[in-house]
Amino acid sequence: MALGPRLDLRQTQSLVMTPQLQQAIKLLALSNLEIETFIGEALDANPLLELGETQREDAPDAPDDQPPREDAPADELIGAGRGEDDSPLDLDPAALDRDNDTGDGMLALMSPPPAGSPGEDGPGIDERGAGEPSLAEHLESQIGAAAPDPRTAFLARHLVGMLDEAGYLTGTLRDAAGELGVSLAEAEAGLALVQSLDPTGVGARSLAECLALQAKEADRYDPCMERLIDNLDLLARGSFAQLKRMCDVDDEDFADMLAELRGYDPKPGLRYASGGGEPVVPDILIRPGRGGGWDIALNQATLPRLVVNRAYYVELRNGCPDRQSKSWLGEKLADANWLLKALDQRQKTILKVASEIVRQQEGFFRQGVSALRPLTLRAVAEAIEMHESTVSRVTSNKYLHCLRGTFELKYFFTSGVASADGGGDVSAEAVKAQIRALIEAEDPGKVLSDDALVDLLKEKGYDLARRTVAKYREAIGIGSSVQRRRQKKLEGVR
Repeated sequence: MALGPRLDLRQTQSLVMTPQLQQAIKLLALSNLEIETFIGEALDANPLLELGETQREDAPDAPDDQPPREDAPADELIGAGRGEDDSPLDLDPAALDRDNDTGDGMLALMSPPPAGSPGEDGPGIDERGAGEPSLAEHLESQIGAAAPDPRTAFLARHLVGMLDEAGYLTGTLRDAAGELGVSLAEAEAGLALVQSLDPTGVGARSLAECLALQAKEADRYDPCMERLIDNLDLLARGSFAQLKRMCDVDDEDFADMLAELRGYDPKPGLRYASGGGEPVVPDILIRPGRGGGWDIALNQATLPRLVVNRAYYVELRNGCPDRQSKSWLGEKLADANWLLKALDQRQKTILKVASEIVRQQEGFFRQGVSALRPLTLRAVAEAIEMHESTVSRVTSNKYLHCLRGTFELKYFFTSGVASADGGGDVSAEAVKAQIRALIEAEDPGKVLSDDALVDLLKEKGYDLARRTVAKYREAIGIGSSVQRRRQKKLEGVR
């Protein structure tokens, strides 16, 4: 075979990641607050961009012989600089799905925060916040590892939002349970999880409860300390003699108890940043519509409005002395137009995904957590005809506010369990609620085994294996039939 040079013509297909496409993809993963910072950087970098609010205030002073600053839809401003077409952004290629997101929200926690600009060195949201974590951030970082199940974790996060700066719970558990549509026992389980977190004492409803939690943590909550904490009013009045009689201790033990009590922190939440950490600001607002549906809108309060100052562009272009300056100005106009289109496409995509989530999980918005349905990223992506990776990016770092509170979009994606009648999957949270209800209603003299629970659940339409029932039972913190039988016997003796 002779060796020699030759020419071959081959045709291949490949995906070219242009800077504009990379920018549009990154914009999808940014929250509204991150978009605000990104827009601020874009305003500094591009002289043709201006905020819409500034334009409305300055409009009356504009000269009559100049064209007004344009506030037209983004689609009408595309292609003025480089002759680009007006085709919609293609953000769904399968080749871009390099993040392997499974929809459980772990990727958003493990990955670094998205950059605030097209460059990789842009400041993340954590770099723009307070130097120290707030109490809510510190507590929420512990909930995932300490929670026995996602439902309790959700309730704990909601209760964390009800804590004041000192770490005390504002409002009542009954009101929180009614707002979320859960039982009082489930709300108490969520509060117990919050009270088990660091710093010890958070989630208390009174000073006595706060000190009792810290005494239990130090293994000093004996009957004497319990009486002392229950009578803090006497301690405040200086009734030491009466307290010593009530606690049945001598002077030395009483002095040790007072020293121990003074070592506790009556306001454990104040050691963390109180004013620096901003509360979660929702990106999407939902409220019941007049016709029985739902009104869904972006939170415009945190979404600055960009416009292109065409009058300034014309003025600069007329004053450009050479072709290089005109080329630079044309690039800035094209960049500004592309950014407007990317932001417009981002808003449409977020509303499209949020609308589908509300449609799929309408039971939650009407009835509460117990009505959550199993939902995956793929199901939403297929319904709105987008790629799964796009839905993943849209639901990252986005929060939705409704009458029941503020929730991360990732929360609405839950796992499912096959029903016995073949009528479709049911939420795993609904199955756990059924298991809890059956065990709470069981006869103390006839404790239900896991096999018995399997049969009862099958009658209710849930087809589960025994090991699955045992796993769910342990996940909600309920012991085995042997443990429950022993506990009920002890309660009967008492």
